[in-house]
Amino acid sequence: MVTLPIIYVVSDSVGETAEFVARAAASQFDGGNFELRRVSHVDSAAVIDEVVQSAYEEQAIIAFTLVLPGLRERLLQRANELGVHAVDIMGPMMDAFEQVIGQPPRRKPGLVHQLDEDYFRRVEAVEFAVKYDDGRDPRGLERADIVLIGVSRTSKTPLSMYLAHRRMRVANVPLVPEVNPPEELFQIRDKGKVVGLTIRADKLNAIRRERLRSLGLTPTANYASHERIEMELAYAEQIMRRLGCFVIDVSDKAVEETAGIILEYIHKREKHSRT
Repeated sequence: MVTLPIIYVVSDSVGETAEFVARAAASQFDGGNFELRRVSHVDSAAVIDEVVQSAYEEQAIIAFTLVLPGLRERLLQRANELGVHAVDIMGPMMDAFEQVIGQPPRRKPGLVHQLDEDYFRRVEAVEFAVKYDDGRDPRGLERADIVLIGVSRTSKTPLSMYLAHRRMRVANVPLVPEVNPPEELFQIRDKGKVVGLTIRADKLNAIRRERLRSLGLTPTANYASHERIEMELAYAEQIMRRLGCFVIDVSDKAVEETAGIILEYIHKREKHSRT
């Protein structure tokens, strides 16, 4: 198995471009595993000198995306002096653009991320929804834009993901009679961002029976019994009344329709808060 060198990814922005290229190159060699050390938001020659020195001592490779000429030249100079392999990921392409169009680049770090701010906000929201799904970590409730609560099979997770793609940070908490909701739910300062999801008992019974069948279990299990469902819904209603939250009946609604109602509700709240 090939032992690949350490790779330092150096950037005056985030460094994702250089990291992507480094990983793609490493994947072409047997083994493919390597240690990557990202050095982001570089803004001084001192940091450049330190990184090049470390790369020299560890016989590492440097992959860099530096758009500021001073930093770029400093890194290439120091790497050449110490015999460190340094790969300029963006420089040659920027030089080619400059020669062809006859216009110098703006030399401003992070422009691609400014252009893709919407994309990264969406990625952040999806990661948030995954991390705080199903009440896994109640510490995220205060940071969420929306907190969904409801019994099992009221589409909390699909809704969380759908809203995440609309750049909303969503956490959700299941309501189960045997398990007290986290105290953080009742300590949320903005109770208006809590949305309760309810459903008709007959509809929930059909959904749960189908879910049991898909798992190869008997549809007569307690999970899908009318008595159990009525108890869970009554408990959930009690919690929602205690919170005084906005409640949506999702019985005959697609995820997109429910999400639309939530987004409209949030929009009205924000508009009202500004007036």
